[in-house]
Amino acid sequence: MEIEARIRRHPVLPPLPDSWVKFSFNGREMVGRTGEMVSSAVFAGGEHIFGHHNKDGGAQGIFCANGQCSQCTLIINGVPLKSCIVPLEDGMVVQSVEGLPSLEDIDAPSVKPPEDIETDVLIIGAGPSGMAAARELGASGFNVILVDDKDRLGGKLVLQTHKFFGSEEDCRAGIRGTKIAGILAGELQEFPCIDIWMESIVLAVFSDGTIGVRKPDGYKIVKPRQLLVAAGAREKSLPFPGCTIPGVYGAGAFQTLVNRDQIRCSERLFVLGGGNVGLIGAYHALQAGMTVVGLAEGMERCGGYKVHADKILRMGVPIYTRHTVLAAHGDENLESVTIAAVDENFKLIPGTERNFKVDTLLVAVGLSSVNEFHSKAVEYGIPSMLTGDSEEIAEASAAMFSGRICGRKIAFSLRGESVEIPADWLDKAEILKSPGGSVEEYTDSTIKTGVFPVIHCFQEIPCNPCMTVCPKELITTDGHPIQGLPKYSDSCIGCRKCVAVCPGLAITLVDYRKNSEFPTVTIPWELGDWVLKKDQTVVVTEWEGKLIGSGTVLRLRNAPGYPSTMFLDIMVSENIANRVAGVRVQNPEVTIPAERIPELPIADDAIVCRCERVTAGEIRELIREGVRDMNELKARSRAGFGACGGKTCKTLIPRILRDEGISAEEITDFTERPLFAETRLGIFCGKEHK
Repeated sequence: MEIEARIRRHPVLPPLPDSWVKFSFNGREMVGRTGEMVSSAVFAGGEHIFGHHNKDGGAQGIFCANGQCSQCTLIINGVPLKSCIVPLEDGMVVQSVEGLPSLEDIDAPSVKPPEDIETDVLIIGAGPSGMAAARELGASGFNVILVDDKDRLGGKLVLQTHKFFGSEEDCRAGIRGTKIAGILAGELQEFPCIDIWMESIVLAVFSDGTIGVRKPDGYKIVKPRQLLVAAGAREKSLPFPGCTIPGVYGAGAFQTLVNRDQIRCSERLFVLGGGNVGLIGAYHALQAGMTVVGLAEGMERCGGYKVHADKILRMGVPIYTRHTVLAAHGDENLESVTIAAVDENFKLIPGTERNFKVDTLLVAVGLSSVNEFHSKAVEYGIPSMLTGDSEEIAEASAAMFSGRICGRKIAFSLRGESVEIPADWLDKAEILKSPGGSVEEYTDSTIKTGVFPVIHCFQEIPCNPCMTVCPKELITTDGHPIQGLPKYSDSCIGCRKCVAVCPGLAITLVDYRKNSEFPTVTIPWELGDWVLKKDQTVVVTEWEGKLIGSGTVLRLRNAPGYPSTMFLDIMVSENIANRVAGVRVQNPEVTIPAERIPELPIADDAIVCRCERVTAGEIRELIREGVRDMNELKARSRAGFGACGGKTCKTLIPRILRDEGISAEEITDFTERPLFAETRLGIFCGKEHK
């Protein structure tokens, strides 16, 4: 059976099971994996256009793949549903939503009548913070309901194939996120008082202290003594001409397709945003064998960890700082993207435009906390707390610590006792939230004998696996034990454990013992053993990707005890050995801009409300007419009226207001919609179709 666009081999992920079923999309018979999301199965089948909008006929495709927007809505067995959260079943009939289709009566599945349930704690979100909190509460004997709309535990951990930063003791640093998800899920099974509801959506928080939850078998009305919101974050959008063309989507959606569903969703891609999400997304693309033609970051330097930026620079991905995307081009699919330089005030600099031929643009311009359930609970006087990204956007390692602390606080509160949080917990939680610090100047190593590690990590970040893994404790820090820069002393035995464990792939091992003129440099390798061959000549680079010479591949071998990490041994000249940090993977020719730059549409054409196709120009016109009440703007323009409930445009409209010189005090904000997700009315009454 020929399966389109599937990743055949991956250097980190094991192959998914061959459990294929048949379904149809717009009358075309297709195949997909049992239980994978319908959107992924359609995408893997080569169909990237999910429909056309009734307002302007614009093509629509995947954007978030996380159940937040409505771009992937399809008619599945007669019902319009967000296809990214609907598991595929054999024989499904899937159709595009073209215009405003007329829907016939369907034979809806039977559901149970609504059920009232009481519990000690309801946790919304089964990601790292939610699972950590549930474990803490379960260990204290409290009844917990843990709710998540996905089909598996872990949240964003199931997408994170990279090794974690932080501390090995506190957040399993040096272990891949996918593995950590399994570890945390296994720990929850030890506590029968934790009830896990998967594929379940929290719909609303009500004034009587109850929370409505849609489960696969019916509607539940949960009354908790305490609510904990660990729902994570949703990706921010960015309005520019062409921002809704299929092929422009969030970096999280890309990671979902590639790392969760193992779909080769791109050939040539560009990344917008130099935070950790964008940098890691570029690296994941390279691991999956895709070409990354560049990354644009509006600031002077990337906001993500320097080791992440250096890693993709070494592999041949250009990073354009002080640049942004000017426009995306294409009709039914993305064909190219134009970027341009910006000044310190983020104003475009004419004449700096570059255009790149790509089929995918990853938008990684930040995250917004999913905290509306907490806000409504506070309004109604329901005891509620936030944790993880719902409270503050940070790394998953910080989210786990945040969850532990919240779980401990809730446990003491429910017992009516004063909370006792270990002082070092609070200290570590703040450290793990901290972004990358200042960058230290590079100092060339002058050692030319024996064997020793070279640490290409020059930015203070919360990370210490290299220190804890060294059997002779030769790597230490002169600052904080988690956040200080690692330093090597002497007497290395060449075990290579520090090379294997480093999450930033920022440590190499140089061995002069066999050949002082042409020493061996060991580099961490996560691209599989099929990319390079023995005796192949490779181009080697410094830590930031500068070409410094060439080397010869001696061997590629697995790193003992570190699954999916390999040691790449190369022989180089002694005059560059200590500076070698990586190997150039991409041919520079693939990153050269196109000669012709397409004519750009005016900025007012940028779509702000994806659901209702409302442009920035339409919103500006109403603002200039004097509209200051967002509910009036919504009624007149339909911005925020769409199926996603305003989850994307409500973060973009304030930018237009600021650009128009309107202060926040002049604005009446949107009235929140009561329901979080569209739901069939029969769910609420448990009615069976007759």
